Amino acid sequence: MTTHASTPQHRTLGSTGPSVFPLGLGCMGMSALYGEADRAESIATIHAALEAGVTLLDTGDFYGMGHNELLIAEALRTAPRTAREQALTSVKFGALRTVEGGFTGYDGRPEAVKNFLAYSLQRLGRDHIDIYRIARVDPDVPIEETIGAIAEAVEAGHVRHIGLSEVGADTMRRAATVAPIADLQIEYSLISRGIEAEILPTARELGIGVTAYGVLSRGLISGHFTRDRLLGPGDFRGMSPRFQGENLDHNLALVESLRKVAEDKGVSVAQTAIAWVLAQGPRHGVDIVPLVGARRRDRLAEALGALQVELGPEDLAAVEAAVPAGSAAGERYPAAQMAHLDSEH
Repeated sequence: MTTHASTPQHRTLGSTGPSVFPLGLGCMGMSALYGEADRAESIATIHAALEAGVTLLDTGDFYGMGHNELLIAEALRTAPRTAREQALTSVKFGALRTVEGGFTGYDGRPEAVKNFLAYSLQRLGRDHIDIYRIARVDPDVPIEETIGAIAEAVEAGHVRHIGLSEVGADTMRRAATVAPIADLQIEYSLISRGIEAEILPTARELGIGVTAYGVLSRGLISGHFTRDRLLGPGDFRGMSPRFQGENLDHNLALVESLRKVAEDKGVSVAQTAIAWVLAQGPRHGVDIVPLVGARRRDRLAEALGALQVELGPEDLAAVEAAVPAGSAAGERYPAAQMAHLDSEH
């Protein structure tokens, strides 16, 4: 593993998507699912990301029931003009929520797509969304109908590119028959490698890029999470199987194995895990852009440091020996949420 100080080359999302900085900023944790976040620090982190060259800001209209889109709008409004103009928005829609914050399903009907889009454009304060995707497939609506509605929004100029989220190979193929698909957003990390068997080859075949979320598995493999860490109310990790009991002990042992590899190379655990995902695009012939969920400027700076980490064949072998494929304990979501993942069926 060596470091270098070159300017990171942009990556194009698939054969039809936009050219983006090689890391995107996942903004969800600034509004939901990981406990309280500092609004001022969140906005400062978005500003720092844009200043560093980051172009892709990823959100969902249901993150904090619109809170995250409003937060991004404020950050863009107060950013320097050049930074604001380079920003690309990636928005997920379709999740149905309750006042208490619960999830009750997904709505992919064409009329619902248009409704969700109208609200997102208003909250973001923009006249278009760069990549628009349904968060989970609506089992009651053919994916062709949902994609068709987004395609109409592309024709109208309200959306620039169509994305997918957590879909399997068959759904990806069906969606691609309706309109060009820029990217598939899906979880991918050292301990979530299920997409390698069928989904990544299909993306390569269809010319679809991948925006990978969960590259640090919600902090589990960041090197910062400890067994005695107290999780606040509403923190998703309190319900995540990988953070429970013996599963957590097993998974943190994997992190310690990874730490030995990282320390031998003089970089952090998080940087090693992110660099591993960055290296998978060339290995699989797919444009892969990791989304880092930094909520603070120091975590963002650490993540950006992964761009200076070059993993050679021996390094990759050492990383994968420390954390072998399929070695994690526990599913990546609770059973009820796993049932909504088309990518797992």
